[in-house]
Amino acid sequence: MTAKPLAFGHIASRVAIHAVLLLAAAFFLLPLYAMLVTAFKDAEQIRSTSLLALPATLDWSAWKTAWSSACTGVDCQGLQPFFWNSVVMTVPAVLISTVWGALNGYVLSLWKFRGSDVLFGLLLFGVFMPFQVVLLPMSQVLGWLGLSSSIAGLVLVHCLAGLAGTTLFFRNYYSAIPAELVHAARMDGAGFWQIFWRIVFPLSTPIVMVTLIWQFTNIWNDFLFGVVFSGTDSKPVTVGLNNLANTSSSVKAYNVDMAAAIIAGLPTMVIYVLAGKFFVRGLTAGAVKG
Repeated sequence: MTAKPLAFGHIASRVAIHAVLLLAAAFFLLPLYAMLVTAFKDAEQIRSTSLLALPATLDWSAWKTAWSSACTGVDCQGLQPFFWNSVVMTVPAVLISTVWGALNGYVLSLWKFRGSDVLFGLLLFGVFMPFQVVLLPMSQVLGWLGLSSSIAGLVLVHCLAGLAGTTLFFRNYYSAIPAELVHAARMDGAGFWQIFWRIVFPLSTPIVMVTLIWQFTNIWNDFLFGVVFSGTDSKPVTVGLNNLANTSSSVKAYNVDMAAAIIAGLPTMVIYVLAGKFFVRGLTAGAVKG
């Protein structure tokens, strides 16, 4: 049997859909393109060419300046110290908040107790609560704990701020796991932690990927907590980028600012390029169920 040719209307609709998608992609990628070409230009090319013109040569001097010698206020060490502060802050905050949310979701879905649904409802307030509301009480708590203006304090703040969202993800995902699986394991003598680590958590790869990507993006890109709770030696890269862009000089170095912005956003871009498909799979596997 020969395949029937596609109708003209069907072909036209597919072409239209692809054209709209390409236009949308170009619209969203245009700022990134402008930043890239500007970062590779020297000052003369920026003044003499249009914003979207390609650089005559690839000049890496702006990148080197943004990384190691650009001034952020009175300090001229570039983004490097701020970048590593963000790494030291983000990695433990992401891991702790993910495991913490997994445990909460495990308890609230598979080990329900009296009032667990009410507790979950109260916890959901954290998803919708403006972070500005908690700035003052959180600063007092960090002071009591001796964690003010430290990276450890920022880790704690981000763990608490992300707890409601990670709990929501895992609770909804674990609600799809048959309760009989847990009951059977308990009858075989498995305890709370054995069931979690040996049965439930190994089934959680899709939602773990969703939560890791979600938390990494939120924590790395955060500016509010970074500017409020950080000290001189613990400022994250978003605060460093803001300070670099607002530091006045005789001539505005747009190429350095653009290079610095790309450096600051590069980790999240890499995460989405490498693991974006896992994020979509995780969402479709149950992250939005419940």
